[in-house]
Order: sequence, then structure tokens, then C-alpha cells
Amino acid sequence: MLAAALTPLTNEGESLDEDAFDPYVDFLAHAGLDGILALGTTGEGFLLHPDQRRRAAQLFVEAARERESLAVAVHVGAQSTWDTVELAAHAADIGADAVAVIAPPYFVLDDRAILRHLAAAARACEPTPFYVYEFEPRSGYAIPPEVVQRLRDEVPNLVGLKVSDKPWSAVAPYLVEGLDVFVGAEELLLEGLAVGAAGAVSGLASAFPDAVVDLVRGRSREAHDRVVALRRGLERFPFHAAAKRSLARRGLPVRGDVRAPLRGLTEGERKELDEWLESS
Repeated sequence: MLAAALTPLTNEGESLDEDAFDPYVDFLAHAGLDGILALGTTGEGFLLHPDQRRRAAQLFVEAARERESLAVAVHVGAQSTWDTVELAAHAADIGADAVAVIAPPYFVLDDRAILRHLAAAARACEPTPFYVYEFEPRSGYAIPPEVVQRLRDEVPNLVGLKVSDKPWSAVAPYLVEGLDVFVGAEELLLEGLAVGAAGAVSGLASAFPDAVVDLVRGRSREAHDRVVALRRGLERFPFHAAAKRSLARRGLPVRGDVRAPLRGLTEGERKELDEWLESS
């Protein structure tokens, strides 16, 4: 059970809020998580300058190192192979437990290009465990399962995937024997765990880790319904800002700042969100 962690920001989202990393990681660790995925979709990784991504990755790894039970996977996917490779090598150098890469958005790449990109990133962080991050709505195209199979033949450190697609029919082709698959869509968790998924990497767990831990550990319909309701409730608002607001209301020193073009909450949205949180 991993949380897709938020990235604490300040200065209207332009700067890392370095003092907030340690208490935020402490909050996630005490919820009973096995680890975090830093700088993914929930972590605004693609929007940050590479230097900020390296610094944020270091802050997450250092904070987790003080809590030995919490692993840190770092998402290093970037628009270019050059940046992806540089970030992958850095994540390995600072002691990340795993590295993950999403297919680059904007350009639709053919199988050969995707394979070369992913293989270069995996080699850059070897022997650190490498995960493919499959999320068609964000990349604009799906990574063909055949590419995953070929990647497995080329790099020894490929150990699994995070698959955030839905419905389940879009996830099932990635359940390859010998590779761990982590489900990203909370509503599919029960189905995924029942057929052999290794666990979850949940964006909702960035703000409500206890609810998602209850679902993964207990696998009850009641826990499932609560998680789905929380996800739908947050998605009524700009998700990143709403999740950060939720943390602040739980006493964490996490600001609502997000990196543009993401936006913060309006005054009306903050009031509506607060009322919903009080009733949840």
C-alpha cells in the first residue's frame, strides 16, 4: 500500500516548502502505509523544474530514511529521454527504493520509441527496481503490453508496473506473470487484489491514507464504498488543492499552493470543501 504523495509547495506553487516534507512523511508513515510514490501525477512532478524534482526526491528519501518501514519510489518520467535518464540516475544515487516512469505525453510514440525510452531510464537507475507507470489519459496513449514484455527481456531491473487506467478491462492486460502490478484507481482495488495485483498506489491516500489502508488490508465492501465516496468528493474540486487543504485541516503544515497551470481553490470552493470534510 503506497500513497501517491503530494508535493508541499509555497510561494504560489513556485517553491518547495521544504519544512513541510518531514511532518508530511511522518503523517503518511503513521497511517500504516508501506511506502510512497513521490513526484507522480498527484505530486505535480511533470510541472516542476528538474532541479526541484531532484531536491524534492531527496527530501522524501531523507524523511523516509528516519522511518525504516516506509519505502520511497520516485517517479522520474519527463518529456525527453535525456531528462528522464538524468532524474532516474539521481533517484538511484540518493537511495530511492524504486524508480517509476510514465510514457512521455504530447508526441504519440511507436513501440520502438517507447521501448528505447523506458529501457534507457531503467538502465540509468540499475540495479534499483524499475516500474513502468501506465496511465493512458495522462500520456495520451497506452504502453502496449508487448512493449512491457520486450522491456523485460532487455533490462534486468524491471519488476512491475503502476497501472492507473480504468475500467478493469484496461488494466487486466498488464497482469503479467512475474511482474508486480499496483492499481492506481481506488474503485478497482478490490477487483485487482482478488486476481493477483500486488497492491495500490493511491492518490487519495496522499490525504486520506487511513481509508485506503483499511481497504487494502481489510478488503471490505464498506471500506471500498468509503474510499470511492472520498475520491468523488475531492474530485468535485481542483484535486491537488483540495487534497492539500484536507491535510491542512488535519493539522499538517501543508499549504494549498499548487504549480500553475493547476489552480487553487476559490473562497467559495474552500467553504464548500470544509463543509464536506466536516460531514465526512
